[in-house]
Amino acid sequence: MAEKKPNVLIIVADDLGFSDTSPYGGEIDTPNLQKLADEGIRMTGFHTAASCSPTRAMLLSGTDSHIAGLGVMAEKIRKAPDIFKDKPGYEGYLNYRVAALGEILQDAGYFTLMSGKWHLGLKKELGPHARGFTKVLSTLPGAGNHFNHEPQLYDLEKKPTAIFKGHGIWMKDGEFINGSTDLPKDFYSSNTFTDYFLDFLKERTEEEKTQPFFSYLPFTAPHWPLQAPQEVIKKYRGKYDDGPVALRDRRLQSLIEKGLVPPDVEPAPLHMLKTKPWEELSEEEKRTSSRAMEVYAAMVDLIDVNIGRVRAYLEETGELDNTFIVFISDNGAEGQLLEALPILAGYTVDDIVRKYYDNSLDNIGNYNSFVWYGPQWAGAATAPARGAKSHSTEGGIHCPCIVRYPPALKQRGLVTSAFTTVMDIAPTILDLAGLKHPSPMFRGRTVAPLRGKSWRPILEHPEDESIQIYEDTDIVGWEQLGIAAVRVGDWKALFLPPPKGPGRWELYDLSKDIGEVHDLAESHPEKMKEMLQHYETYFQETGMFDSYTMYQEALKQRRVNTDRYTSYMSILRQSLVSVQERFLGLIKGNRGQE
Repeated sequence: MAEKKPNVLIIVADDLGFSDTSPYGGEIDTPNLQKLADEGIRMTGFHTAASCSPTRAMLLSGTDSHIAGLGVMAEKIRKAPDIFKDKPGYEGYLNYRVAALGEILQDAGYFTLMSGKWHLGLKKELGPHARGFTKVLSTLPGAGNHFNHEPQLYDLEKKPTAIFKGHGIWMKDGEFINGSTDLPKDFYSSNTFTDYFLDFLKERTEEEKTQPFFSYLPFTAPHWPLQAPQEVIKKYRGKYDDGPVALRDRRLQSLIEKGLVPPDVEPAPLHMLKTKPWEELSEEEKRTSSRAMEVYAAMVDLIDVNIGRVRAYLEETGELDNTFIVFISDNGAEGQLLEALPILAGYTVDDIVRKYYDNSLDNIGNYNSFVWYGPQWAGAATAPARGAKSHSTEGGIHCPCIVRYPPALKQRGLVTSAFTTVMDIAPTILDLAGLKHPSPMFRGRTVAPLRGKSWRPILEHPEDESIQIYEDTDIVGWEQLGIAAVRVGDWKALFLPPPKGPGRWELYDLSKDIGEVHDLAESHPEKMKEMLQHYETYFQETGMFDSYTMYQEALKQRRVNTDRYTSYMSILRQSLVSVQERFLGLIKGNRGQE
């Protein structure tokens, strides 16, 4: 009898910071992740895209997001659709120019399942069932209430933008379901996704049990809105009362003690985004801010609890040790200030929160609260790196990654600092399963080849720090609407347009400066020139175009049109008021004559 191929379990946390969990120096209670790390390996050189859907496209395709359809996020395309129309790689969903990992493994005889966040297309033909997952419970957009409470959508005629749920946004297997009526009444995202995930495995037929399985568990936590059961939040009451700077200092010390960053590391300045320093906040502001961090910690805690449930099931069935398990975050911690983010026609997050939610201190974390924790707490989680999610600095793209797979791992509990990317996960799985990528033809269509590389050399010799997955000549790039970077060896050039950065190319030697503190662009002009040539190569190979300039012009024109419309409506309202006043005056005059 042929040896059974390895099972696969990919677990993704949403906007998790580098040092949030205990294997990476964090204080949040995550014993199950710690156990995975102790029995596997931790990566300190793992990199993703700077935002969630591009990372997910790279994860499931093994290639760059500009090739896989997420050259720009769907949420951005909606603001200027004409720019991206008919541009290959800028569809805003996982396109059919790539073979999705689920499709490949499905054709290779795997039982495939997923439960959680998709964020790779909102139509049935773009959903997870259409892209290779047989059993599915999925929320298609990028975010939503963790208790499935969406009062802003009740009686809404127009479909909302992709960050909130509603009817037509949830899928069960290959069909849409109603999120309001077809999901459990005691819904909580991490718990419910795991419930369905385990049910899919438990309900396998005898024939399906003989198949290897490919399982995908992408949590929506700890993405905003920050919400968790109060009994879990209470575990963390008071732990963050001394603020984000103190937390960053503790995390950095723990990272150093665990050997995850160099002892002489120079951390980047704390991510602030023009927010007030902790010491300048009022006591009420401090209590509200630290409470948000307590809720965030509870969300991470519950991810770990549910990973423990999955592990316990796999141990019970005897499938654990033949399962390749990888745990990652999809990008750096989320540090944006969300007040002005538009979510429904004419409404911002702040408008919706004021109308529908209760963010009083004692209610924070409940189903009818809606909070986020802001740039400073995110900066504490990404330290010593600079920036956070949506930045091409290390704070946006340098993420935790834990791998457990006893058949390949010769030693356990080790740390590897080799540079790796999320594109590598698909080729690693195919390699371990003894499968070849099907390019150039798959299911009757032309598909792109892999750009990522197998981790087998690291898995077999994790103790050997000389092993590198990428050669010193390999070019790896990042870009989303002008937020860009390119890396070759330990050298990295990056570009952050205003207001995220200075609007010029910067240069760093990451072998000496993981905080990206010392810009070498002026002192090393030849190296800077070389890196820009590498970026041009990346630009051409991935089919990019200069979307940033065109997008900014389109937004500028949109603002002009909005201002004109606002001015027109203001004049119209004033005219109506004037007409009304004259009309009332005439009525009063006529009444006086009577």
